[in-house]
Formats: sequence, structure tokens, C-alpha cells
Amino acid sequence: MKIAIIGATGFVGTSIRKEAVARGHQVLALTRSPQKITPSGVLAVKEIDVNDSEALAQALAGYDVVVHAFAPPRSDSVQERIARQTRGTQSIIKAVKQAGIERLVAVGGAGTAEVAPGVRLMNSYFFPPEYEGGARSTAAIKDLLQAEKSIDWVFISPPNILEAGVRTGNYRTGKDNLVIELATGRSYMSVEDYALAMLDEIENPRHHRERFTVGT
Repeated sequence: MKIAIIGATGFVGTSIRKEAVARGHQVLALTRSPQKITPSGVLAVKEIDVNDSEALAQALAGYDVVVHAFAPPRSDSVQERIARQTRGTQSIIKAVKQAGIERLVAVGGAGTAEVAPGVRLMNSYFFPPEYEGGARSTAAIKDLLQAEKSIDWVFISPPNILEAGVRTGNYRTGKDNLVIELATGRSYMSVEDYALAMLDEIENPRHHRERFTVGT
């Protein structure tokens, strides 16, 4: 399968890229930092401005699926992150349509996952304020995708804690609920297992025009 990854050098994008390459897919890494990646036989690298939808569409042409792993700098203010993510996602959606690609898989956030019926994590009293920028900017991705009817999109929300760790090969899924470990009460997952869950969905699509959640 030919997979294009936008944001392929970011924290999550890097793990997705490595998982896709390890599975033998033909991967195009689109990034603002191409010097961080060494091309190989199955991995091509291209520098891209996510807001240049015309150039992005040309780069994506011929690919089977696009992974949206673009994220604004964490140093930006909350409003700047929301604005940048909104512009970037609008550009990605436009480019995907122009390139004639039907499948768009987006890296989501935990903030929109529900901790009680109708209560999002990012609106709960125990949500850390320092995570607001990431939560509200990834929520913008979900809002924009939900308005799309011509793209077969999926938005994958990780647990509350997503960090570098071990690829265990095990995970659970939910619909809109935050996935919590029953034994510990934690909402956790390694970024390696998150990438595993995403590639499983790419190879065997089970969700269409919807969000689902993952966790250990």
C-alpha cells in the first residue's frame, strides 16, 4: 500500500512512519524538517508547507491513504495553535480532494474523548490546563472532518497519556469514551502501540467517517 504521512517527523508521525515502513508499505514522508529522515527503498522524503494545498495535492497524487499527523509548535499560544491547525487541516482536506484520494486517517487527541456521557475530557474539572492547546487544536481537526461527506475519514483519539515506550502489540478500542485501564484506572498507551493501532486501521478499515478511541 502507498501511504503518505503529513507531519512524518513529529512525535506521533515518527512512530507511524516507522511502523508503516516496518510493515513493508511504500511510504512518503512529508515534513517541514526533511533533514531528520534518511530515505530508503520504501521511504521517500519531501519537504512541504502544509498550507500550500496545490503543492501538497501534487505530492499526494497516486497514494492510497493519507495520514494527517500535522501539529503546530507547542510553543504557540492556545489560540495560535487552534488557528494553525485549522488552516493546516483545511489545506490537507483540500489537497486530498484535489488529488482524488478517498481515505484520510487523522491523529486525534484525548481531549474530545468522553469521561462521562456528553462530557469531554478537556471540559472536565481534572483536565490539566497545560494540555489545553493540544486538546483544542486537535478538536478543530475533528470538527472539520465531521463536516466532510466526500472523504472516507477516520479520527483516532489516543488515551490521556501518550508517551514513548514499548510496542506491546496489545490495545483496546472504544467509540467516544476515553479508554481506561481497568486494573489501574490509568488512561495510557505507548506511542508505538498507537502507531500499531493506526496501521491496523489503515490495512483493515473498520471505521468510516467517525472517531474511535484507543488505549491499553
